[in-house]
Amino acid sequence: MKIGIVRYNAGNTQSVIYALNRLGIEPLVTDVPEELNACDKIIFPGVGEASTAMQYLKERKLDELLRNLQQPILGICLGLQLMCKHSEENNADCLGIFPLLVKRFPDGDKVPQIGWNSIYNLKSQLFDGIPEQSYIYLVHSFYCEYSEQYGIASTQYQLQYSSALKHRNFYAVQFHAEKSGEVGSMILKNFIEKATWK
Repeated sequence: MKIGIVRYNAGNTQSVIYALNRLGIEPLVTDVPEELNACDKIIFPGVGEASTAMQYLKERKLDELLRNLQQPILGICLGLQLMCKHSEENNADCLGIFPLLVKRFPDGDKVPQIGWNSIYNLKSQLFDGIPEQSYIYLVHSFYCEYSEQYGIASTQYQLQYSSALKHRNFYAVQFHAEKSGEVGSMILKNFIEKATWK
């Protein structure tokens, strides 16, 4: 099975590669649409700023590719946010795969959220074998609004938000699966072994 990672200057690509290596996988890291399209499954990582990332994707026609993929794809952190409709971060129009808004956490509590928090309301094969209230690692100032329709996991930080999403072959997690220990490793393994287009 060929696993692709979207190259677009995302800050956590190397740690995703290491996490996949620990599962015995050597991924292909590329920003060439034809190479990505030839992969069986794709990971769309990200640490960075939404509008700059979208500009990079558009310049290389990766935005069109990502919207039209038929194979399973997993967005991570900024990857999740870019798969939504719009981000308040520099007023960026995003890919629109999920018709949801990305908003900034209210001022007050610590922003960004950095560290371990729990996920609950787990609904997808992505979380097979993972108990409710398992801990995952997050670093983010912006969050995806809560969605009953698309949300497959929730997290509470100031408010409840959707920390994982699914729509057809599109999966996404706000947390850093690659830095979330055994739980994150199991999520990546589940994506590789069980994720489908349905």
